[in-house]
Amino acid sequence: MPEPTTTTAPEASAPPARRSLGTGPGRLLVTVYGVFTVAAASRSLFQLIAQFHVAPLAYILSAVSAVVYGFILFSLVRGGEGARKAAVVSCALELIGVLGIGTWTLVDPAAFADATVWSDYGMDYLFIPVALPVTGMMWLRRSRTQEA
Repeated sequence: MPEPTTTTAPEASAPPARRSLGTGPGRLLVTVYGVFTVAAASRSLFQLIAQFHVAPLAYILSAVSAVVYGFILFSLVRGGEGARKAAVVSCALELIGVLGIGTWTLVDPAAFADATVWSDYGMDYLFIPVALPVTGMMWLRRSRTQEA
């Protein structure tokens, strides 16, 4: 009796390997987003726990910025087209937040008893918060064209 032969079905084209968006120049973005995620999260966590009564709006907005930074960091590290699209949308929302809160803190400083990460367009952080989403969107656009 002949042994049955096993044949394997021709494999469908395997999905393309997911390219990390945090490679090459994206590595610097991952590093800066990582630092800002930790800085904003630890600062806002302390302020929410110990000083919430002083400036609740500012501390909640700092916590929101930490979540945005963390999501963008996760997307950059995860890689792939879906993560790239999510990161582009998040960077755009981050830029809107920085510009909106930055303008709000200049127009109505009395609304903020304490500074947020995005106050005065991130002046306390060397304006990195306003430059970061622009740089991020440029990198994400460039990485898309390189993959195509």
